[in-house]
Amino acid sequence: MFLDLKNVSFKYKGTDKYVLKDLNISVEKGEIVSIVGLSGSGKSTVLRLIAGLEVPASGSITINNRVVADKNSFVPPEKRKIGMVFQDYALFPHFTVHSNIAFGISNIPKKDRDERVNRLLSLINMNEYKDRYPYQLSGGQQQRVAVARALAPNPYLLLMDEPFSNIDFELKQKMRMEIRCILNAEAVTCIFVTHDKSDIEDMSDRTITITAE
Repeated sequence: MFLDLKNVSFKYKGTDKYVLKDLNISVEKGEIVSIVGLSGSGKSTVLRLIAGLEVPASGSITINNRVVADKNSFVPPEKRKIGMVFQDYALFPHFTVHSNIAFGISNIPKKDRDERVNRLLSLINMNEYKDRYPYQLSGGQQQRVAVARALAPNPYLLLMDEPFSNIDFELKQKMRMEIRCILNAEAVTCIFVTHDKSDIEDMSDRTITITAE
């Protein structure tokens, strides 16, 4: 199993109420899995735990046969090889499209970095926009850049939190199919949170429902 959450529980500091209790999730390599549930059920918290932005109160998390969190160990986010796309995309406004995508791979040689960025620009059909800034892009274009930036370091896993919530209705179906094609082309495992039934139908191989404690 590529990703395993075993008996994971979590509560925020200063509270006695668990957001998640004894949660078990398993994901195969290459799967695109959607997470659904009512508001407050802990959907986004699941992503934050997997990414290493939160520490579980108990249980274990394993990614690609490596334990990244349990009672004896904790691997920080930057060492988990995980990409994350936030609802607002969080692009750097003073960086061009090319520079945004290249940001996470600045440690590799320029030739290799440019080749990687150019491949991703081709995948998201935005070669001609590489010198533009985020404010010069549509919402759908910004989303594609955010996905490309997250994929640039060749992550094991891509996490997306309500990735289509800021996209106009007319663009959503097109964007879902484009993102799925990109994920398949890069052979990346993906978990995304959504409340939209159409996201599930168009994007995911499987759905996991989170219930509130």
